Amino acid sequence: MRLAPLFLSLSLAAPLAAEEIWVTNEKDDTISVIDVATLEVTRTISTGERPRGITFSRDFSRVYICASDSDTVQVMDPETGQILFDLPSGEDPEQFVLHPDDRHLWIANEDDAVTTVVDTQSRTVVAQIDVGIEPEGMAVSPDGRIVITTSETTNMAHWIDTETHELFANTLVDARPRHAEFLHDGAELWVSSEIGGTVTVFDVATQTEKAKIGFDIRGVHPDRVQPVGFEVTADEKTAFVALGPSNHVAVVDTATYEVKEYILVGRRVWHMAFNSDKSLLFTTNGVSGDVTVIDVARRAPVKTIKVGRFPWGAALRP
Repeated sequence: MRLAPLFLSLSLAAPLAAEEIWVTNEKDDTISVIDVATLEVTRTISTGERPRGITFSRDFSRVYICASDSDTVQVMDPETGQILFDLPSGEDPEQFVLHPDDRHLWIANEDDAVTTVVDTQSRTVVAQIDVGIEPEGMAVSPDGRIVITTSETTNMAHWIDTETHELFANTLVDARPRHAEFLHDGAELWVSSEIGGTVTVFDVATQTEKAKIGFDIRGVHPDRVQPVGFEVTADEKTAFVALGPSNHVAVVDTATYEVKEYILVGRRVWHMAFNSDKSLLFTTNGVSGDVTVIDVARRAPVKTIKVGRFPWGAALRP
């Protein structure tokens, strides 16, 4: 008889940690925190001006936020939502990538046409590398040897040696490249081109183009089909590509580069994030101010979650 109250108290004292998706709202200067279990917003946290890029440290004890109009990268305690300090970032930081060393943050500075490297421990700028006009997309190879910056106006992917901080290649892509990712253990680089309406696939060893993926949605004008962010499943067999104002996400076979189908989501879908087992995909829909939750196995939307105005970036906190 005495065991039941004790068991109950132990159960209540040790709740399971909630998995979260953090979404930056660039018009509200806030982050919306979504509980993955309930698919509800549980917190709204204030940030600097126009938050866009967002990523976590490897142990998830810190979250980095590109406060673009504040010209800084903010470092936040995700438990309290308190800004711990700002990092020097150069003007108008938009996207960034954290090196596998968990220390160096590589930042695209759109207004300065540079990539800035910041040491997050010493809080100092290590290097600034001249790239093309209006840099935005950032990617780092799995081995940490290569960083990519894409420049919107120059229409290039810039290949940077992380040891020397020097460019070793520049490759043309279609108009206004937005996002980049390394696939297949770093053997391929994928770059989305918003106005060009394509994703270009490069062979990393030679920096040469090996494929180009186009998109065609029935009933949608080609001008509205604008690839931006994309995410890849755990087995890297399928890529989900956000297609901007077409309000669709494309499902792409990464072996054949064929588009298998399109999923209707909210208005002006921009970036995405998976939950930890990659069974759910969360899309940020800027114009409709919401997040669409996609069941990955069924390739179907299951819920729409209202967030702040113009949600932009998304990141998982497991």
